[in-house]
Amino acid sequence: MFDNLLNIQPEILMIFLFQFLLIIILFIINIISANKIGKIKKKYNNFMSGSGDVNIEELLEASINKCTQKVGIIRYNAFENLGSDLSFSIALLNSNDCGLILSGIYSRDSSATYAKPIVNGKSKYALSLEEIQALDIAKKTFSENIYTS
Repeated sequence: MFDNLLNIQPEILMIFLFQFLLIIILFIINIISANKIGKIKKKYNNFMSGSGDVNIEELLEASINKCTQKVGIIRYNAFENLGSDLSFSIALLNSNDCGLILSGIYSRDSSATYAKPIVNGKSKYALSLEEIQALDIAKKTFSENIYTS
């Protein structure tokens, strides 16, 4: 068998040695990559499980509860002498029914925009019928879109 190796042409022997060297280099790169991936995976698992300073799930839950989750909008004609529904009321609430209602009243001569704060589903300011409707729509929309898995 050893005699057969000595009889191989030099070009073929060079190709064989080059491929063998390439295999060794790729094997070393593979070990280094696996080591780096292992470190990244460990950091990821620590981050996701909360072993570090911050638990991502708790952080996301706290942030989501503060985000606008409930939206209700109503368009209406504030004045009978106008031809279309150019006035509006929009309720924007978080999961605790806190947020605001924006109302835009349009007339031929002017338009005005009002914002009223909402705390626990109520406002300390008087709400118009349309604002109450927008608030109710926002509450219904959220209850219809409860996520289930």
